[in-house]
Amino acid sequence: MKTSQSFGVNFTIKKQKANKDGKTNVYACIIVNKEKIFLALKKQVAVEDWDYGRGSLKVKAAEARDTNSYLEQVKFTITTYYQQLQIAGKEVTPQLLKSMFLGEDTDETYTLSKLMDYHYETASAALKPSTLIHYGVTRRYLEKFLKEKLKTTDIRLHDIDYKFIIDFETYLRNHKPADHFQPINNNGVMKHLIRLRKMTTLAFKLQWITRDPFKNYKFRYKKVETAFLSTNELKALENYELASETLQMIRDYFLFACYTGLSFVDLMNLHEGNVVRGEDDEKWLKLFRQKSNEPTNIPILSPALAIMDKYKDNPRSISLGKIFPTITNQKTNVYLKEVAKIVGIRKKLTFGVARHTFATTITLANNVPIETVSKMMGHTKIATTQIYARVLLKKISEDMSVLKEKLEPEPKRPTAKKSNVKPVMKRVS
Repeated sequence: MKTSQSFGVNFTIKKQKANKDGKTNVYACIIVNKEKIFLALKKQVAVEDWDYGRGSLKVKAAEARDTNSYLEQVKFTITTYYQQLQIAGKEVTPQLLKSMFLGEDTDETYTLSKLMDYHYETASAALKPSTLIHYGVTRRYLEKFLKEKLKTTDIRLHDIDYKFIIDFETYLRNHKPADHFQPINNNGVMKHLIRLRKMTTLAFKLQWITRDPFKNYKFRYKKVETAFLSTNELKALENYELASETLQMIRDYFLFACYTGLSFVDLMNLHEGNVVRGEDDEKWLKLFRQKSNEPTNIPILSPALAIMDKYKDNPRSISLGKIFPTITNQKTNVYLKEVAKIVGIRKKLTFGVARHTFATTITLANNVPIETVSKMMGHTKIATTQIYARVLLKKISEDMSVLKEKLEPEPKRPTAKKSNVKPVMKRVS
């Protein structure tokens, strides 16, 4: 176990806290690895008798011998506690030494597993089940890292430092999961580290640790270009005759997301109460996004409305009180992969791709303002929509064609040719 390398006990006074008699308390300053804490002692001295340089009472002061002897005893006691903790290989912090000197309970040792347990207990009520699952995955990676690299099952929070973070990052980048086709990419690694940081921040706020281990760490994200379907790909997917009813259903869900911009979880949660009449007397979807709890109002386009009508009498939909029969996201992704292969689409189909398709091919490419798209997608910032939405090459071509017409110079009008014959001038007599 790692132990502290620097330690000291000094004494000082706070002149500004002196009473009317000019006396103030002596404070013991306990320092461990540049971390310090002040301990108010039950000893008062006259401000004018204090020697700031020596950190003790001036020799000529009347109570110098007794006071300085008391301070030496305090220093000896705290130093003894420090040495005992060092020998036992326990975590040494200024707060712990202060608690030991005051006779407080010091049996509490905060570890990473204890922090993760506490985080799960407190976050269960606030976080969504899907988010808690992600934290569970991060925990499993941390436990594997501790076991494989540090040869232990747990670690004290005090021992989580910059090196621990870098070593964990390296482990994630080199780790090859048995249940994945590919290793964790850069952004996946960053997400695990962000979850660890949120937990250590909680520990810092709880005063379980006295410093932020992520203070000097910089998160590095790579921009990822998520795919979207072109108009031709979208039509090919719509028109292909799939033999399997299950694959037809999954294809319908994906297309519905393409025409509404809904995420998978929001699509699965749709019920009749989400379908309302808008000011235009047409059908709209009105809901709050599960991810951000932002209100979303979306006019239902005819292709999406046709898909809804297809499942309105489905027994599974009716029994669950939902618009669509439910299925797990995991199974959906497996079936979408099969659909793409059958139709001949080389892109990996996900509901993220469907949302991008809504933002680009369906809306922006058809001159829907980005502010409107942002509202329909439930974004709080247009900058978020700009990440999702890209202008298609076809749209750029159309816009530039209009510009070329505006910049095209007007044809010159023909002008009469000048004659080379000089006019005859008559002399007036």
